[in-house]
Amino acid sequence: MNSRLWPRLLLIPGLLWFLLTAGCEQASQLERIQAQGELVVATRQAATSFYQGADGFDGLEYQLVQRFAQELGVKVRFVFPRDVSSMLRQLRRGTVHMAAAGFSMTEERQRIIRFGQPYQTITEQLVYRRETRRPRALDQIAPGELHVVAGSSHEETLRRLRTQVPSLSWTSRRGVSQDDLLQAVNRGEIAFTVADSNELAMARRIHRYLRPALELGEPTQLAWAFPMHGDGSLQAAANHFVQRLQKDGSIARLLEHFYGHTDRLNFVDKRDFGRHMRERLPKYRKYFEEAALKTGFDWRLLAAIGYQESHWRSNAVSPTGVRGIMMLTRSTARQVGVSDRRNARESILGGARYLRLLEKKIPERIDGYDRMWFTLAAYNVGFGHLEDARVLTERDGSNPDRWMEVKQRLPLLSRKKFYSTVKHGYARGDEPVSYVENIRNYYDLLVWYDRHPELLAEE
Repeated sequence: MNSRLWPRLLLIPGLLWFLLTAGCEQASQLERIQAQGELVVATRQAATSFYQGADGFDGLEYQLVQRFAQELGVKVRFVFPRDVSSMLRQLRRGTVHMAAAGFSMTEERQRIIRFGQPYQTITEQLVYRRETRRPRALDQIAPGELHVVAGSSHEETLRRLRTQVPSLSWTSRRGVSQDDLLQAVNRGEIAFTVADSNELAMARRIHRYLRPALELGEPTQLAWAFPMHGDGSLQAAANHFVQRLQKDGSIARLLEHFYGHTDRLNFVDKRDFGRHMRERLPKYRKYFEEAALKTGFDWRLLAAIGYQESHWRSNAVSPTGVRGIMMLTRSTARQVGVSDRRNARESILGGARYLRLLEKKIPERIDGYDRMWFTLAAYNVGFGHLEDARVLTERDGSNPDRWMEVKQRLPLLSRKKFYSTVKHGYARGDEPVSYVENIRNYYDLLVWYDRHPELLAEE
């Protein structure tokens, strides 16, 4: 090799390193994340954010972040700081790119982190246990009765309120989650805590003794959080993403999915459901699981339908003649090969087969949760009446393929002004709406207790 070329070749690696380094310095934060292929997101394991659902991970924050990452063309790496203070420290240090954990946009937080476009509005609520003293004002709370998560937005709110109520005091708890404190109130271990309204709505599905006592101040907004430093390119992309999902209705659909049914069951409903899970379900669970294997449905969904139909009573009979655990009509029973509707196994297998037949009638373009809710509504009110409600929805200029739109028109089928204009006529259209939302609640409870049987024993 020419001796004069050798020194020049030695310079090439250094030159390449310099060019790459310079390029990285000039690239925006968003471009660097896309080049690395990974978005690092801090979140928390909670029903409002990130949890193990029936078919894998789920939660409002999980769904939103996954969609955002897909749009960026990167994968997500979720990290779970032990508490709110740790999450804020990681944001400030830049060890995570963003936090998606249902953060309230408070004044104190806005001095140390940046917030993106808000996507949900909540209120902070004082929570107490049903059948105990309900405070009507904050000055009725005795020392030691109120517990909140240390470093939370609730603690910030209480500090502000103490200027108006000097006697107000509370215990700041480290190393516990919001759900830990809500469970403690439900069990009667502590008197009060503070929770966001969305957190309380989700918790009350499971913990039936929880009640809101009063709201603390004006509504506040939730948003993703970002470090103060940096060029803001990731935040700008996130803001554009959230704004687009707000405009096209995706945010509204997600909120309806996670929260639209949470207030349907009352205290007695949940108490009775827990008792029947302990006393009745074990007898029939094997049949629901068998039906699930044969039809592909989640056995807990089939069990939720069976509970809504008959409260898991094989001898149930309605005034109209439908009977059995899945409350089949004679014609439906013949259609799905059921000879004895009072036979629990036959009824459950027949009900599952009928549900699959209805599901296949739903247009293929409808998928996901909407497809399931439509199928359940058809099981209750009939496929023809469901189609009529979809016609009414389309006439209104709304989307007939979205459950959140169609469920608003189903009740119109009981009014002559509307049912006289569609093919199948009158129907008690409010019933399928209640039917679907009750089943959604029972299904959520079955999934929860299937994973946490010790909590069912406590109830």
